[in-house]
Amino acid sequence: MKIVNKIVGAALVVSMVACSEAPKEEGVESTPEKTVEIPKMKMTTDMPEGILTPDHINSRIGELNSFDGVPTEKTTELIYDNLDYMRGVQAFLGGIQIASMDAMRKGILEFGPANKTALLFEELMDSKALWLTPNTTSVYMTMWLQLEDEPYVLETPADVLGIIDNHWFQYVGDFGRLGPDKNKGGKFLIVPPGYEGEIPDGYIVFHTETYGNWVIWRGFQKDGSPKPAIDLTKQVFKAYPLSQKDNIPEMNFINVSGKFNSTIHTMDGKMFAEMNEVVQSEPAAGQNPEILGTLAAIGIIKGQEFKPDARMQKILDEAAEVGSVTVRALMSRPRDIGFYVFPGVSNVWTVPFVGGSHEFLVDGVRLIDARAAFHFYATGITPAMSKKFIGAGSQYAAAYLDYDGNSLDGSKTYKVNVPANVPAKDFWSFTLYDNQTRAMLQTDQRFPGVDMNKEGLVVNADGSVDVYFGPTAPAGQEHNWIQTIPGRGWNMLFRLYGPLQPWFDKAWILGDPTEVK
Repeated sequence: MKIVNKIVGAALVVSMVACSEAPKEEGVESTPEKTVEIPKMKMTTDMPEGILTPDHINSRIGELNSFDGVPTEKTTELIYDNLDYMRGVQAFLGGIQIASMDAMRKGILEFGPANKTALLFEELMDSKALWLTPNTTSVYMTMWLQLEDEPYVLETPADVLGIIDNHWFQYVGDFGRLGPDKNKGGKFLIVPPGYEGEIPDGYIVFHTETYGNWVIWRGFQKDGSPKPAIDLTKQVFKAYPLSQKDNIPEMNFINVSGKFNSTIHTMDGKMFAEMNEVVQSEPAAGQNPEILGTLAAIGIIKGQEFKPDARMQKILDEAAEVGSVTVRALMSRPRDIGFYVFPGVSNVWTVPFVGGSHEFLVDGVRLIDARAAFHFYATGITPAMSKKFIGAGSQYAAAYLDYDGNSLDGSKTYKVNVPANVPAKDFWSFTLYDNQTRAMLQTDQRFPGVDMNKEGLVVNADGSVDVYFGPTAPAGQEHNWIQTIPGRGWNMLFRLYGPLQPWFDKAWILGDPTEVK
């Protein structure tokens, strides 16, 4: 072990703050004015390198001064400001999913009370709906389930991709194509936290760790029409307390297609208040203690008012600004190779779910950057979106950049070649999104997307398809074109429904966006 000889002869000369009575200039820290010799004691030893902290450090946050390991008053103030700032950024990145689910709850409840109201996009979801990265082809349906002291029954339709996520944005269960009902529909019993009553037979049972829960299911168009999926949900879907199984209340189905609706959380200092609402309303036992500890460090504590003073609010606002740009960098220009769909081949296409785990766990390690990036960009936590299901579920590839590494510019025209023999059992699609909101890009097109079933789609002689993105359509490519906005950025998702083995083997490679000049 390398040893630092801190004792020279009988004494070491160190700096001390003088006892001078000279007045100090306001805002300027006292500097050492005299020294004292420290005698070498009988038990004095050499010190291993790295144990001692220098009394004077020029750091990235400013000059740090101490007296023999005790920070001065001014340095302590600087340190705590920086610590609160770091905790704020950590809370933003580690708790973004909490704010996202709170925004989802509020957006749904604008149309009616929990448990009794289901929102149906009867003419599909269009760009007036501010949702995180939805698609233009699925038939979206959703409700907010608010439990109290007894289980709730959900009667679900067949042939849907259904998910239940709790208020912490953690996975509860699937129903439909990838659920335990085996796509036949079924009766699910959703059991609230701490329930100790009898669980009757005849139900598929899911236990949730929160009282609030998001229920979403996506139906599928039949012959280009969403109506069969909508009609089946209206006929079958029910939600009611177990105690009312013999007197089932009616659901209120609301068509929200074409209506403004926002389920997107804030990206500034107000986000911390959104997190606080969930902390106050849910049992702490359902959340990671490390995340709750980070929130507590900035004043978000269950049972206590979250009311930062002016100093702390300024720090949190600054932390949110940096956190906001951080998640945007993580998603648009990731440095972790695990984000890339075709590593070594394309530096463009990235996967929102990194590591193949809906819990963002790889070999016992939590991928915290991947978790933050996903929840900034998307919604819906389920194994179906991250694991390998051959011929079932869906897979995704996102792009913010073109082939040359430049961010996609709505003033320019780009082309993506979709090679022949797309490895999808069902179909493929593209959807465009606003970089700021991550919602559908709001252009003159109601549905900013193209899919393989679009009428009039031009297919090349080799079976490939060229899809164009720009302010105006190239001549003859009107059915292969998605509109962009001059002066605005955008990003896109390529989706495979029912992905096949060549996708997972990387044997089929999607072309990068290239500028058409």
